Amino acid sequence: MTTYKQAGVDKEEGYQTVQKIKDAVASTHNVNVMNGIGSFGAFYRLQDYKKPVLVSGTDGVGTKLRIALDVKKYDTVGIDCFAMCANDILCHGAKPLFFLDYLACGKLDSEIAAEIVSGIVDACKETGTALIGGETAEMPGMYTIGDYDVAGFCVGAVEEDDIIDGSKIKEGDVILGLESSGFHSNGYSLIRKVFTDYNEEFEGKPIYEALLKPTRLYQNIIDSILEKTPINGIAHITGGGLIENVPRILPDGLSAHIDTTKINVPTIIQELQKRSGIAMEELYGTFNMGVGMVIVVAPENVAKAKDAINESLMELGTIKKDNNPIILKW
Repeated sequence: MTTYKQAGVDKEEGYQTVQKIKDAVASTHNVNVMNGIGSFGAFYRLQDYKKPVLVSGTDGVGTKLRIALDVKKYDTVGIDCFAMCANDILCHGAKPLFFLDYLACGKLDSEIAAEIVSGIVDACKETGTALIGGETAEMPGMYTIGDYDVAGFCVGAVEEDDIIDGSKIKEGDVILGLESSGFHSNGYSLIRKVFTDYNEEFEGKPIYEALLKPTRLYQNIIDSILEKTPINGIAHITGGGLIENVPRILPDGLSAHIDTTKINVPTIIQELQKRSGIAMEELYGTFNMGVGMVIVVAPENVAKAKDAINESLMELGTIKKDNNPIILKW
């Protein structure tokens, strides 16, 4: 008789995965989490808000996973998955409350799955977010053995009166940039065309370490700034780079004038530019180029924003009246 295991799905490996991650997952829970792993749905009590608005986001890691799978380094991609979702909802001033993950593969290895989830747990702990659920799907015939895909779903909340949506941005406001940690999780289909030997040396280490450096989390930094001064707009610089993401937060008739010489471009991105010869417009329309998040503040609040955090804020430019939503100076 043919069994489910003979068909390619090992339920026991799934049970082992749960056993290996349950304590780590539970360590992210707080008083608002009302149940543990095993229920059909996860319960989260919403409290301490007067007029709460839920803000949600979902994303994956993309083809950055290919590098992680090829070099068998799985501990950072969970951070990427969480960060891509949490940084998006942060653009509206939302604090992440809980997160759910989705892991799909051709043949489940509980050790690999647990390592991926450990990265999500680390990111959740850094931001005070509860990992309250997830799904591990073993799908033989859909995925090649050894391949994994990772996606996630984040829900946060913000007081209705505190929503940041860019509507308060006005002419004369200042554009500030927060440094990225590298490529983050975008542009890897192109990156993998340029860097083909992941074990070659770069700055004294295998280059895959620079390529797999996880997406930076900005929650605590933005919270610190908001404690000192209002922010009129926030843009997460993901796929499409500055060129596509900054205009998303601008009211009609306003333009972001950015001086790219003010950007601290990471060395790994400089290396890609040197090897590939990709045109500047293509670079700034594909990669973050060293700016992981953009915030827009009134000119009188620039000093307060800079003083609120223990790192440099790049002063990139200003908001002007213009029908072209973004103008970059090379």
